[in-house]
Amino acid sequence: MQTVYKALLTTLLIFCSVKIFAQSGAGVLLNEGLELQKASKHTQAIEKFKAALASEPDNAAANYQLAFSLVAEKKGAEAIPFAEKAISTPSTFTAPAYSLLGGIYDASGQAQKAVAAYNAGIKLTPADQNMWFNLGLAYFRNKQYVEAEKAAIEAIKLDVKHANSQRLYALVAFHQNKRLNALIGLCSFLLTDPNSNRAEEAYTNIQSILKGGVLKGADTKNLSPPEAKEANTFNTIIANAINAPSAKRLQGVALTEYQLKSIFTQAGQAVNKKTGKTFFDTFFVMPFYQLAQAGHTEALAQLINKSADGAAYEKWIGSNPEKKIALDNWIKATRRLF
Repeated sequence: MQTVYKALLTTLLIFCSVKIFAQSGAGVLLNEGLELQKASKHTQAIEKFKAALASEPDNAAANYQLAFSLVAEKKGAEAIPFAEKAISTPSTFTAPAYSLLGGIYDASGQAQKAVAAYNAGIKLTPADQNMWFNLGLAYFRNKQYVEAEKAAIEAIKLDVKHANSQRLYALVAFHQNKRLNALIGLCSFLLTDPNSNRAEEAYTNIQSILKGGVLKGADTKNLSPPEAKEANTFNTIIANAINAPSAKRLQGVALTEYQLKSIFTQAGQAVNKKTGKTFFDTFFVMPFYQLAQAGHTEALAQLINKSADGAAYEKWIGSNPEKKIALDNWIKATRRLF
């Protein structure tokens, strides 16, 4: 949570800290506060913004920037009235103030208030990828997995290379027992971000799925009957790959490679027979079906195993540089449609 919260603050700072204020009165104080804010001198910046508000209490910029610096100083509760004041005066700071409020509420465990704030901000700026992502996180933490999945999808559409949105999609799918969605989502996340501290978690979840594991408490009760039926059909594809006679003779990365190729192929064939394709079908299933057809499952399996055995991965690259290059080129050339 702290990493995401810091990222949110950084995004909001970049968005809102340009010098656009008049060079007199409150404008001077605002600009001085912004310079202090950029230098992470938030205590001093807070005093400048308070001074600006003393002469212009309804100044949306001053209210927002004061709220921002208070949050940066871990004083979220104190920031709320200033963020709300910024919202009450329509301006370019209204949507960022909603986003800031959402982060404050989410950090303090007030999920419903966070969701309401993010949704209000999204109404004003529907193309704000970061706001959609954080809305998805708030839904996820509140165990509203269907809503979290929808928000994650919107975040992915706005930035197809945003690894954490793909990870969020995979996790909310896992919690709905949509294991194929979770598996391919995690594989996609690792293709986008194989070196982060979340790669090990992704590896562990992938291995759990490939061993037939079901997340405790996961079920399809909140899905529509057609969605639940498809989830069960897709889960059967995984079971078929696990129980195949050929799989019994393999272990380690070779087993992972075999299972992934089988799963991607069966899933792609199933989707090809559908008339109405979903976001999951076009953005996740079909690219990985193409990956399997192009012969890149070995390189993917090795990449997945990297967090478990980095030395083995480097050794494999040393012996198979052309396979890694081929996978890298495939990633760059493949368009992710939706």
